[in-house]
Amino acid sequence: MHLKYNLLASLTTIAIGAILSVGILADARAEDQKSDPSGTWSWVMKGRNGRPDRTITAKLKVSGDKVTGTVSSPGRDGGTTDTEITDGKLKGDEVTFSTSREVQGTKMTYKYSGKVSGDTIKGKMEFERNGEPVNREWEAKREK
Repeated sequence: MHLKYNLLASLTTIAIGAILSVGILADARAEDQKSDPSGTWSWVMKGRNGRPDRTITAKLKVSGDKVTGTVSSPGRDGGTTDTEITDGKLKGDEVTFSTSREVQGTKMTYKYSGKVSGDTIKGKMEFERNGEPVNREWEAKREK
């Protein structure tokens, strides 16, 4: 009788250990998987000084941990300006990239950082205006 009890206790311990191990491995594997921000994303930037809001579009491509693509924004003349993404990186669910373009004779660099969650990227955009740092929040939605 004592032998049956010890055998049952040992088998139960082994089974519980196996179940816990599978759960821990599944969690570790999920953490290793990166979010995939590949695709077309858009968001609205509030207009300044009574100007209308502007819809910005980013087309992102991911290769390993490198992010490339373009950011398109409406110009004041009604046209669209496409700017190449530089320094793009993906680490886990964090995406960062920069764009640079000339605005009224001055080179402007915009640094984007955000967290990818499904079909949303939420983060901050930083740039300098008149020598002062400017931070704006952005929340992009993936276009279907």
